[in-house]
Amino acid sequence: MKHFLFLLMCTGLLWASSTPGHAQTKLPPLDASPMDMIYFPANYSMNVSVKGQPGTLRARVIYSRPQIKGREIFGKLVPYGKVWRLGANQATELDVYTPVTIGGKSLAPGRYTLYTIPQPDKWTLIVNSQTDTWGAFGYKEQKDVLRTDIPVTQLDSPVEAFSMIFEPSADGANLVMAWDRTEAKLPLKF
Repeated sequence: MKHFLFLLMCTGLLWASSTPGHAQTKLPPLDASPMDMIYFPANYSMNVSVKGQPGTLRARVIYSRPQIKGREIFGKLVPYGKVWRLGANQATELDVYTPVTIGGKSLAPGRYTLYTIPQPDKWTLIVNSQTDTWGAFGYKEQKDVLRTDIPVTQLDSPVEAFSMIFEPSADGANLVMAWDRTEAKLPLKF
């Protein structure tokens, strides 16, 4: 009787796993460079949606976060003097919700792609109007909306995963970008 119940249970499990609606969807593995999103002001969506606090969303950045994984980053993996997607995978997206000034130039509200050309002492940050591009492979200079040079500083300890954060400033925010032992800050005036 025990064997019969065991066989009946196994048959039921096999039937359930082959029945439509019970098949498990094959999910992709975790991305090696996961996507992240930052807001200015910080935690905007939580503050407005969850806490009900009023506020004006100024900017949002969506980017992927590659990791060092023992590699030499700037000058090697990310070559100096060449356009870089400012992260991994899909090119980094900047959404601006109110007028902003970057590098002394006005930028209208809209959706843009961010690129940079790294050098040892500075980055040329590029705001480009072509969106939904993979990496920097589809980069077109004629779509540049503005370019500005920003200094880089060397950090005492490495940042393993490429990271971005908005840091409030007196007249807006700094978009802080850090990876390995390099940090760059892009001033945004709102």
